[in-house]
Amino acid sequence: MSDEHSWQAPGAPNPSGAGTPPTPAAPPAPPAGAPTPGTPIYGPPTPALPSAGAPPPPAAPGWTPPPKPGLIPLRQLDLGTLLGAAFRVLRRNPRPTFGFALLVQVVVTVVSLLFIGTATFSSLLRAQSAAPEDQSAIMAGTVAFTMLSALLAGLLSFVANAWLQGIIVIEVARATLGEKLTLRGLWAHAKGRVLALIGWSLLVGAVLAAAATILILIIVALVSTLGGLGIGLGVLVGVVGGLGLLVVGIWISTKLSLVPSALMIERVKLRAAVARSWSLTGGFFWRVFGIQLLVAVILGVATNIVSAPFSIVGALVGVLVDPNGTGAQTAVTVAVVAYVVQLVVVLILSAIAAVISSATTALLYVDLRMRKEGLDLKLSAYVEARQSGSAGLADPYLPESPPGTPLATPAA
Repeated sequence: MSDEHSWQAPGAPNPSGAGTPPTPAAPPAPPAGAPTPGTPIYGPPTPALPSAGAPPPPAAPGWTPPPKPGLIPLRQLDLGTLLGAAFRVLRRNPRPTFGFALLVQVVVTVVSLLFIGTATFSSLLRAQSAAPEDQSAIMAGTVAFTMLSALLAGLLSFVANAWLQGIIVIEVARATLGEKLTLRGLWAHAKGRVLALIGWSLLVGAVLAAAATILILIIVALVSTLGGLGIGLGVLVGVVGGLGLLVVGIWISTKLSLVPSALMIERVKLRAAVARSWSLTGGFFWRVFGIQLLVAVILGVATNIVSAPFSIVGALVGVLVDPNGTGAQTAVTVAVVAYVVQLVVVLILSAIAAVISSATTALLYVDLRMRKEGLDLKLSAYVEARQSGSAGLADPYLPESPPGTPLATPAA
């Protein structure tokens, strides 16, 4: 028995065509956007390998830190950054900061000693040469003259410290933008605003003096009119009133602590500066108060730690030179030298503390404007425009600076 159709290997051609299955049609082309064969259905598509010689694809943009053209990075400041910048003001530009602060402290101290020392010395000499019946009147005049001299010295201190604070505020503002100015350049930026700042300092001092005077007068009136009961009421009023004045004074001084910064940087009038300080500290009272208190504590502890050894050594040297207290010339000379050394140390520490304290307040002002007004964006745009060579840039610190308002040209 024979098979009519001989066996053929799969895929071999059949000459007769019998029994040949139909040729399958080509698969249709996939629609546009459909995955190509071999691409997984789920998950992102497999990226194609770059061909030889093709440039690599651009890297995905990542996070870049904010620019830091000068003293601080142009972003909202945390506690460590703010404290570090306040202490770094001295090292970054010492001549117009520490040098000027030391000069102010020396002038205030010398003038105060001359005022008070001369008044006290002349009054005591007059009292020694006066008749016994005139001693009481002369001593009363001595006390009044000494108090007046102390008042004048205090006014001088207010004026000088206000002047110093204005210079430090300008230094912090310009250092944030990467500028490093001399004292003449800082004075050029502060010109026209120092008198307003001095007036503000005198106003604050007058209000504090008036509040303390009113409290003292009330206590004196109670004691002098009610006898024993008045003494008790006077003590009660003194304690409660003193604590009340302290709390109210801390609250108001914290809310208005940014007035010097607004006066010097934004160049606004006094009433507008008071409103600006009150508005900027809104919602951030405890932050402002806490940082200022922390800096005051740090400076106070450091000042006492540094100055205490000089006081102890001066006392010990005086005892060793004159153990019997005879008042010999050598002992007097040693006492004077020890006092002068201690005074120099105190002046240096006071200058450092004044710079750091003023810089802290100025940095708080800049930080609050970054948090509430986006000042960091304006400062970044200003720095970029300045680096690109643009001229006639508007002051970035002015809240509503019209385009084209030029900055005051810093002096060399």
